[in-house]
Amino acid sequence: MLAGASAVIVVASVVATNATAGTDRKHPGSSAVRVELIGVDGAAVGWMMLHQIRDKVVVSGLAQGLTPGFHGFHIHAVGVCDPAAPTGPFMSAGSHYNPTLLNHGDHPGDMPPLLVTADGRAYTSFATDRFSLDSLRDVDGSAVMVHAGRDNLANIPSRYTVGGVAGPDGTTLGTGDAGGRVACGVIDPLVH
Repeated sequence: MLAGASAVIVVASVVATNATAGTDRKHPGSSAVRVELIGVDGAAVGWMMLHQIRDKVVVSGLAQGLTPGFHGFHIHAVGVCDPAAPTGPFMSAGSHYNPTLLNHGDHPGDMPPLLVTADGRAYTSFATDRFSLDSLRDVDGSAVMVHAGRDNLANIPSRYTVGGVAGPDGTTLGTGDAGGRVACGVIDPLVH
């Protein structure tokens, strides 16, 4: 889909990129899931690889055709990416993955903001211990989500006020004000 991408994302070369899920021969007991990202028009816009290695998940991948700048980038709680959902594109994926009911910035599904370059492409690779592949592949699966806007990670100091109240409001604490949803990829439930 995107020429030369495997050279840019070195971590992704560790696993078989054609598999949707599988076991990594170099790291026994580890597993990987490839997630195809689609845009609001239903067309493919990229992919993400989630690779469980012991107690960490390495997330790596790329996307294209996005607006340059920073974008909120999260795991959402439900593995349904319906661009035509009645309440708005990809609202079918539910809220951020947050089984511990923390404020935004501390949600287990919060990931580093995605930086899109001037040519509309984004590349990412990082490790997290906030979730495991098994936890994301529960009965209804999960989704990788790219938002339209920047994510403030609920980082609004108390010197700012909203409606006479110091600090972040409920929307910021819930979503980081990252705005609409522009790309989504399903993490399928684990079949037992």
